[in-house]
Amino acid sequence: MDITSFLIYCIIATFTPGPTNIVILSTVHQDGAKRAMKYTYGATVGFGLLLVISAVLNHLLITIMPKIFITMQVIGSMYMLYLAYLVCKTNSSDPTVKKTGTFLSGFVMQFLNPKVVLFTLTVIPTFIMPYYSDAPSVTLSIIAITFIGFLAFTTWVLFGTIFKSFLQKHNKMVSFIMAILLVYAAIMIWI
Repeated sequence: MDITSFLIYCIIATFTPGPTNIVILSTVHQDGAKRAMKYTYGATVGFGLLLVISAVLNHLLITIMPKIFITMQVIGSMYMLYLAYLVCKTNSSDPTVKKTGTFLSGFVMQFLNPKVVLFTLTVIPTFIMPYYSDAPSVTLSIIAITFIGFLAFTTWVLFGTIFKSFLQKHNKMVSFIMAILLVYAAIMIWI
């Protein structure tokens, strides 16, 4: 296995902006790092579970993949548009905005995030299973990839915390840009 290619793929896929990272940044901006970490823990558990599902059901998923991708496109796009709406609504006293910073919302987002689903469906069969098929090796690989994802999520929490005063000073502009990025991500699913 080419470890360098594997690590580059994992880092690019997890650290680059996507729906989860944008919601983390928005949550730090609106509710602080502590609440964003709750979301991050949920996102990490969901991410790891998706990797396990990918490893276990890889062959089954290949046969039904077109149906899964269409369903994920529809649900994922709708959820991202909903998140864009919530991010754009910056009134922190509104309880609907608070729903994005929970463990459960971070967990669920991973299953509706096409970027994460596609990553987990490709990383295991492309980089792990051709070289390692025994349970301990696959398990260690899943733990390592999940840890990389956790590092990516916490980097976004740290980034949001460091720049929180700037983000709060330009609240409307930042919320609008994050909402536009989510809308863009929802549209890119279909292109």
